[in-house]
Amino acid sequence: MTTQSELRDFYPEVTPSAQGFLQVSGLHEVYYEVSGNPQGQPVIFLHGGPGGGTNPDHRRFFDPKHYRIVLMDQRGCGQSRPFAELRENTTWDLVSDIEKLRLHLQIQKWHVFGGSWGSTLALTYAITHPDRVSALILRGIFLCRPSEIRWFYKEGANQIFPDAWETYLHHIPEAERQDLVAAYHRRLTSVDQNVQLEAARAWSQWEMATSYLETKSTAIAEMEDPERALPFARIECHYFVNNAFFATDNYLLENIQRIRHIPGVIVQGRYDVVCPMRSAWDLHRAWPEAKLAITPDAGHAAGEPGTKSRLIQACDDLRELSKLAPAT
Repeated sequence: MTTQSELRDFYPEVTPSAQGFLQVSGLHEVYYEVSGNPQGQPVIFLHGGPGGGTNPDHRRFFDPKHYRIVLMDQRGCGQSRPFAELRENTTWDLVSDIEKLRLHLQIQKWHVFGGSWGSTLALTYAITHPDRVSALILRGIFLCRPSEIRWFYKEGANQIFPDAWETYLHHIPEAERQDLVAAYHRRLTSVDQNVQLEAARAWSQWEMATSYLETKSTAIAEMEDPERALPFARIECHYFVNNAFFATDNYLLENIQRIRHIPGVIVQGRYDVVCPMRSAWDLHRAWPEAKLAITPDAGHAAGEPGTKSRLIQACDDLRELSKLAPAT
């Protein structure tokens, strides 16, 4: 096991050199920012959720002297507008937005970094645009299969966190508990803002309670903030009731041949309850060329020390690959 002294920590804080909004449809505009080396290897960070948004620490996985670091808030969350909007908000809209942002920034190819839902989106983007991806760095693999939704929202994770589950479960009347995702969706799309917010807190705090190897009370408390809980819960539930807008239940693995030539690193917490290691293992078996790095003492969160260290190291290791190709 890696000792505390051997763990990599974040790069120093870095300030964006450019930021703005990109109009991606008649309804949506997405927030983006660029930091690091303007002439460096481009990398885009895809946040989780869906609906999670970015934060300044997300820039710090990357060496700012080497990388041109791009962050984007996906539709409806973070600083993107309109807030918590579900219309025109699908996986394929997000893939299109990433491509529009690439063109806007005049980037030829980039590394794509994504964790949790971000891994789902990164894989989907790469399958759709394999010629635009120079490498993939993935964490906490989520393939958005029905089995994964059942595990976390019906039967599985509740056996490990029965205390947190009780709060999540009791928000829904007993008569509606056969399909909790559908029951929450009805409340998260209610015309009553108070009903939406109460459901958003219960939904989001369940995920925060299960995201760390040791429960982090501050993460749960953050979801008292409507600015965080509402887009996170509304957009996440919207995607899950729609099977992530995939045509089949196993879309990503069925199309993995399109990206097997792309260098990839998969970082997975052994005790991830939100996105159990089964999915990372299935992805690695279908894509054996990708390196699988298992953090033996971590759950789901990217900020847990071992996982954070492996992600930073993966990005550093890819610097050598970057030298073989032009940055833009």
